[in-house]
Amino acid sequence: MQEEAIILTSDKIDAAKWDACVNKHKGLIYTTYFFLNTITDNWKGIIINNYNAVMALPYRRKYGITYLYTPTFSQQLGLVGNYHEKDFSNAMQMAKSFTKYGNYFFNHQNKNIEHLHSFTLRDNYIIDLAEGYDKINSAYSTNFKRILKKTNGLFYLPSENIDSCIQLHKTIIQKKNIHIKNKDYTKFKTICETYKKTNQCIARIVKNENDELLSAAILLKDNHRLYNIINVTTHNGKLQHANHFLMDNIIQEFASCNLLLDLEGSEIPGVKEFYQKMGAHNQPYYHWHFNYLKFPFNLLKH
Repeated sequence: MQEEAIILTSDKIDAAKWDACVNKHKGLIYTTYFFLNTITDNWKGIIINNYNAVMALPYRRKYGITYLYTPTFSQQLGLVGNYHEKDFSNAMQMAKSFTKYGNYFFNHQNKNIEHLHSFTLRDNYIIDLAEGYDKINSAYSTNFKRILKKTNGLFYLPSENIDSCIQLHKTIIQKKNIHIKNKDYTKFKTICETYKKTNQCIARIVKNENDELLSAAILLKDNHRLYNIINVTTHNGKLQHANHFLMDNIIQEFASCNLLLDLEGSEIPGVKEFYQKMGAHNQPYYHWHFNYLKFPFNLLKH
């Protein structure tokens, strides 16, 4: 029997049923209703068999063309729930019927789908905090441990000032990544302020003896993961290995919690090497790029 699948606009979706599906099946925080509703410009949802499985479709319009896009600060979406291969194939067809162009990232749970389409694997590194600090530390590379011994004079601190962490990210990262707009930071700040009320937003910083802010991280938390959404280090911080110190202390603080530390990437060689030296494990996800627009629209970039 074919599972019923429909596409609904975000305002027609039952938020409680959507989130119940995401939470039951250990979906990622980016797929929760509030996160999607806040971070996206527009989105619709594919609902399979009365919220037995769900799939978010963030979209924009340009030159009258609707296209799927990946919202800033959102790494993986894709299908979440109890589904079969035919449901996955059907969801992809529904997405393509909705729009002819898109860059979309399926989550790590959407395994064994490569034969359905041409996907590109993307790296995402995780650390199982439930293993405890001693075991995690034993997996650090010799080089990582050596660097940690050089971090005397640094201080690891909680921060109530989300704004200063976001501003540091804007100052250092935004000029390197033109795709991050001011409105993206505004939306993310709204998410942080809301999650902070339920202890789901955690900000940690590193300063030196001169009270200079060297490194900062904003992590979001659900029942399964700590997500390293924002992680930024100044030039002086890099010279003083502040991010090594920051990440090690985050691991110490949350070690033995029944959570995964989701490091959010990365394909960038230096970042990838940094995570590998921490002993993190790669949990890849899937990039789907498609372009079925007719000429000359198929030449347009989003």
